[in-house]
Amino acid sequence: MNLSEGFLLLLQASSITKHYGVTPVLDGVSIQINERDRIGLVGVNGAGKSTFLRILAGELTADTGSVSKPRELKIGYLAQNGGLQGHRTIMEEMNSAFGPLLEQERVLQGLEARIADPAELENAERYEALLAQYADVSEKFRESGGYEMKNRIRSILHGMGFGSFAPDTEVSSLSGGQRTRLALARLLLVQPELLLLDEPTNHLDIDTLTWLEQYLRSYAGAMVIVSHDRYFLDATVTAIVEIERHAAIRYTGNYSRFMDLKAAAFAQQLKLYEQQRKEISRMEDFVQRNIVRASTTRRAQSRRNALERIERLEKPGTLRQASFSFSTERRSGKEVLRAINCSAAPKEDMAPLFRNVSIEVKRGERLALLGPNGVGKTTLLRALIDKLPLRTGVIEWGAGVSLGYYDQEQRELNPANTVLEEVWSAYAMHPEAEIRTVLGNFLFSGDDVRKKVSALSGGEKARVALSKLMLRKANVLLLDEPTNHLDLMSREVLEAALDEYDGTLIFVSHDRYFLNRIADRIVELAPDGTANFLGNYDEMVAKKQEMKEWEIAQSNSSSQASQTVVSNYEADKQAKREDRARTRKREQAEADIARLEDELAALELEMASPEMVTDYMKLREKQEKAEKKRELLNAAYQTWEALMEE
Repeated sequence: MNLSEGFLLLLQASSITKHYGVTPVLDGVSIQINERDRIGLVGVNGAGKSTFLRILAGELTADTGSVSKPRELKIGYLAQNGGLQGHRTIMEEMNSAFGPLLEQERVLQGLEARIADPAELENAERYEALLAQYADVSEKFRESGGYEMKNRIRSILHGMGFGSFAPDTEVSSLSGGQRTRLALARLLLVQPELLLLDEPTNHLDIDTLTWLEQYLRSYAGAMVIVSHDRYFLDATVTAIVEIERHAAIRYTGNYSRFMDLKAAAFAQQLKLYEQQRKEISRMEDFVQRNIVRASTTRRAQSRRNALERIERLEKPGTLRQASFSFSTERRSGKEVLRAINCSAAPKEDMAPLFRNVSIEVKRGERLALLGPNGVGKTTLLRALIDKLPLRTGVIEWGAGVSLGYYDQEQRELNPANTVLEEVWSAYAMHPEAEIRTVLGNFLFSGDDVRKKVSALSGGEKARVALSKLMLRKANVLLLDEPTNHLDLMSREVLEAALDEYDGTLIFVSHDRYFLNRIADRIVELAPDGTANFLGNYDEMVAKKQEMKEWEIAQSNSSSQASQTVVSNYEADKQAKREDRARTRKREQAEADIARLEDELAALELEMASPEMVTDYMKLREKQEKAEKKRELLNAAYQTWEALMEE
């Protein structure tokens, strides 16, 4: 293995190409993975992310290109929805991650049985040898983490949401999502040097997501993660590799930093393209005006030769993306919804998942329903739209309310229909041309509208459902996990559309980025009722932490210890405020550095242009500007370095 920037090179994929039939998926994609790398692999649906991950894992062979890695490298690969199969129990699956350790444990248990046997004491020399052997095996077992094995299993099972499951629960009795979670739990126990995770956040509630983020932040190995969860990527990765137009570009930083860098790079490329286009136009105009004049023919020919040598820049372009908006036909009354003391279950033979749920919603509110998996969030939404009966309680919708519902399972779609039939049959009064225009806005154009719904991917089905929802023009939208199946670009388009929507939103989501942008109130659902929080997800988390700290302080209020706790609490809050201020200053310094570097690069490019060679005054002016930029850049670096040392 080679040393790269202080870290060992674990894996290198070079010029990977892959076709499915005649359709190119990857074209010359390369990646280098070092020790401790945390890489987020992003791109639109169909860009080839899962294919690339399978090639890195050795599950799929590339058409051309190579993957180089040490023979002894231990890779852990989690396929999308790749759950465990078979008839083992949960504990048997977890124990199987420790194959060699289990054998050592059996040897130890055998030695312990012999040590406890009175017959062994009859031969002192043999007994001493037995004790020495036990000490040796026990030390090796300890060094290999054997004595921590059971605690690690319990900790990871609890963190991944299996704390309440009986150890002898058969894997075959679990749902598909639970089997995928268990596969991830087992993979974390194995602790490979390189983790390849394809959508690991699928089927995880927010508590489990938070635990997984914390676990991965302290993980000793390297990882490459395919995920559409922007909050998760921000918390876990330090580099982004984007696959776009069959090729890959690497950016340093988390997802938010990647978005900033990509936007800056696009702006710079567009600026350079426009500058070159103007320069070429100016040179072409000079040639046309002077090529036939005897006095200037030589200069015109020189310019024409220079034009022929110029390497033309391509105009930077962005991938085509969905474009839509939600509107309302009429305004609802001020009081939108009253749900009082409700309980419900998804099936008649099941006990209610929740009780004593009361919710009030006013016009224009954006209410998010949160809670652990299995608490009944989808059940509550379906009860609100009268798809499920309540066991107890009452639901009252206000005056003038029209409902639109988005089902994460897409049960409302008819698999036998084409895309065009599915949407047009629901809105038969609209002309075909209008339906096709709407579908075009959702990236269904040409023959795409003749695809059967049954043949669509999850993301395509989601876009069909959203197109129907848009045409509904409802003034209250109930959305069940609307960002599931959508790629990052489509999620941002959906958020922008909902941000502009003037109706009322009631939605379930585990997408914390989405929750932060859209929600203005959160109702946390529990089996015995609800808790209400004003604000978005981050504000709810901060409020919960404040409440917890306040309770700790209050519990000791009658003693001197209480005063210390309160004092520490205030000091901690002040320290956190100062830390946030330092973080903001560092981020501002980094943004200033990035901006000044871009501006300096643009100036240096201008100074290198043919126009500047003959215009000394303009060149001098640009040089002075560049020098000032360098001074500002040096100052920004000094500020940043000082902040990093604090």
